[in-house]
Amino acid sequence: MPVTDPIADMLTRIRNAIHRQKDEVRVRSSKMILSIAETLKSEGFIQSFEIVKNEKCPAQNDVLIRIKYGPRGESCINQIARVSKPGCRVYKSVEELKPVLRGLGIHILSTSKGVMSDRAARASKVGGEVLCRVE
Repeated sequence: MPVTDPIADMLTRIRNAIHRQKDEVRVRSSKMILSIAETLKSEGFIQSFEIVKNEKCPAQNDVLIRIKYGPRGESCINQIARVSKPGCRVYKSVEELKPVLRGLGIHILSTSKGVMSDRAARASKVGGEVLCRVE
């Protein structure tokens, strides 16, 4: 079944897996999805991710994301939401990028230098499209 917005689908699958306290979730693979997963891993919101074969559709790979939980079973991700949507894109310059929850959360941006967190974008002095917000 085709998906109109694969990033929103990924975020929804992660959100649902956290609510059900699942250890891992499968998402359709793409370059953007892999870049977002890499950013989530580097910022410490997920444990790991890997590319796996899709049994139902051999031409399409999946990304297996392992969700990170704390010592008492609490998720490292409290909230994850799509900011820029296909019908309404949201762009921010480097001056407009403010820390999320005083640095406890991140925005994930698509910049001219690739997909990165708002911290990395401020350090690189680039702005871009705000894909999602993670707290």
